[in-house]
Amino acid sequence: MLFEFHRFRFWFRAAGGLYFPPGQSANIVRGAFGHIFRGLVCRPECPGAQTCEARSSCAYARVFEPRAALGAGPSGLADWPRPFVFRAAHLDGRRVAQGEAFHFDVHLFDTREPALPHFIAAFAELARQGLGPGRGLAELTGVDQLDLDGAAVRQVFRAPSESAEIAAPCAVDLAATPPRLDRATVRFLTPTELKSGERLAERPEFPILFARLRNRIAALRALYGAGPLEIDFRGMGERAAAVRLERWECQWHEAERRSSRTGQRQPLGGFTGEAEYEGPLAEFAPYLALGRWVGVGRQTVWGKGEIEFLPNFAPLA
Repeated sequence: MLFEFHRFRFWFRAAGGLYFPPGQSANIVRGAFGHIFRGLVCRPECPGAQTCEARSSCAYARVFEPRAALGAGPSGLADWPRPFVFRAAHLDGRRVAQGEAFHFDVHLFDTREPALPHFIAAFAELARQGLGPGRGLAELTGVDQLDLDGAAVRQVFRAPSESAEIAAPCAVDLAATPPRLDRATVRFLTPTELKSGERLAERPEFPILFARLRNRIAALRALYGAGPLEIDFRGMGERAAAVRLERWECQWHEAERRSSRTGQRQPLGGFTGEAEYEGPLAEFAPYLALGRWVGVGRQTVWGKGEIEFLPNFAPLA
């Protein structure tokens, strides 16, 4: 019942002034990442991950277009989640002066074949090409491996080329439940969109939130980690229905991104805010805690759906 993953902090130094507009930091980090990644590892004549004969051994296909690389997946899963997420919301609205250090985090869920060297190469090149409005230049100076509390446990890369083996992954025990938990608060730190059936949910009712979170965790573990979760999916879903949304304070964010390569626009909005739940929450606590690192809902890979779990162990009156 362990869920294992790696946390890395990428450190940069600005070679000129940089600006991260509000709500756009993760999108800027995203930037040309996929395009650069593909250019570094794929042959120029590659027709694309969907039809490439070498897709089963291609790092780009495995990380950026994982369905093409791996074939059939867990029952009922139409789209495979990418095995990483970015964390860059702390850069929103920030100006970085020349010579100043800044960072963002990457969480890697593929513990079988961690792709860290490819991320280092891609982000080093992205920094050289420029970030944000005006394409401000930067330099990748180092990469730290973090523990669950965000403390650096090992420097795994130092510019220009010095690297070290990564340490053991972080681990969350999904079976480590408190004896009782009747109240909890969940903060939605970055814009979040939760689907309920074919529609977006207007409120984060607990059965919806837990179902999306459980399914994401189960898929990541089955595809990239120790294997399928041996849990009673239906029974947990039925018990989640007994947890009530007692308080909900939210703000809706409208945002979108426009691809500089294709011209297509994609929505990046969602709600942020705070939800307070009451009911038998104990068995769901590890999943809610893990949501801080894996995210929940749509477009989590780019930093959406980051949540914070705040349990309240005081018994109900």
